[in-house]
Amino acid sequence: MSSVSVLDGWRFCPICGEAIARAADRVECASCGFVLYPHSAVTASVLPEDGDRVLLARRAVEPFRGSWDVIGGFIHEGEHPLDGLRREVREETRLDVEIDRLLGIWMGDYAGRSTLNLFWTGRLAQGEPQATDDVAELRWFARDALPSSAELAFDGLIATVLDAWRQQHP
Repeated sequence: MSSVSVLDGWRFCPICGEAIARAADRVECASCGFVLYPHSAVTASVLPEDGDRVLLARRAVEPFRGSWDVIGGFIHEGEHPLDGLRREVREETRLDVEIDRLLGIWMGDYAGRSTLNLFWTGRLAQGEPQATDDVAELRWFARDALPSSAELAFDGLIATVLDAWRQQHP
């Protein structure tokens, strides 16, 4: 788990503006009773497949600008993870995606924020994927020609996910 909490730096209640107290697992406001527990940010990502190939995205923004990543992103509050995944795929490729199966769930870190990361496999709709939004480039990689760990984003998380994908495609 990340050593930085989403609540680090909170000093005032977002409801009433009074000073808040920090407990080990929450912040509390004695004035209005507001309580908030820190939580991991949820992401949903997909590894689009085409036979023994997978589509990866080169990041256009920090963190890990220029590194290879999977397609996906953060889930909005109240959004179902699969709806968020479909939204992210459209934003990053301009294509729809058909979700196949859940590949796995891993914990991670995004610029000091703890993340809960959901990964699926799937297939893109007909058409040529176009790099948009926060993606600099999209490229298909064969199972035996994936980027090296040093070229991948998120300090080993994407390497772990790709290893799991590769193991399911012997």
